[in-house]
Amino acid sequence: MGGLFSALGSFWSWIVHIFDPLCGPVGIFTWWGQSTILACGDTGWGDEIALGLQVTISVAIVTLPIGLAIGFLVALGQQSEEKPLRLAAGIYTTIFRGLPELLTLFIIYYGMQMLIQSLLTFVGYDGPPIEINAFLAGVIALSVVFSAYCSEVLLSAFRAIPKGQYEAGDALGLHSGRTLRLIILPQLVRIALPGLTNLWMVLLKDTSYVSIISLADILRQTSVAVRVTKEPFFFYGLACCLYLVLAILSSFLLVYVERWAKRSEIRR
Repeated sequence: MGGLFSALGSFWSWIVHIFDPLCGPVGIFTWWGQSTILACGDTGWGDEIALGLQVTISVAIVTLPIGLAIGFLVALGQQSEEKPLRLAAGIYTTIFRGLPELLTLFIIYYGMQMLIQSLLTFVGYDGPPIEINAFLAGVIALSVVFSAYCSEVLLSAFRAIPKGQYEAGDALGLHSGRTLRLIILPQLVRIALPGLTNLWMVLLKDTSYVSIISLADILRQTSVAVRVTKEPFFFYGLACCLYLVLAILSSFLLVYVERWAKRSEIRR
């Protein structure tokens, strides 16, 4: 089993290298940066910047579905007929929309370690201190913040759907789950998509917070390069370019997603 995981890891590393836009076989730094400070390998900072780009994209992509799932559940809770559920959902959104993202990250990264360590000590654990993986902590922190804002977008979308749509599902003999899946969700996606695309852009920028807990994202890698090379304008300018490229590519992709979501609408 260990050999299988090792082989899968090697295969994944090979795939990542092949499609690396910076230091891959056809990467920008590979072809145009070999004689510069951005050379790939031991002579430049190309590999470090490429790793930072991969970490930033990975954090954002992993956070998105988790945040959407939690936000959807919170939105359902906010419009539930059960008062305790509405209260819990309201407290959740109030807390994580009110706290600064950086403070949320610190609470989860350091607080989770302290909580887990206290629980293990309580049950008699006497081993080395427990450390939370920085990537996991960053994903959890960004997910709860993203979900808090996402729930408000989805709640507004829910309220924009006429109650007659739910009644139509009942009239067709559909139970609440099928009504939600077949009638409500397609409309919900179309209504909420503009707000969710804005949240995705915010999420891309918020990934820079994970550099504070030493996760090697774009900002962390460029900051290290600045301290070593004393070239702040160059490397921070490069970081700006990378974030802008990610935002532009996301905009193009989101245009296609929006067209796909509206494919069933009647053209007037």
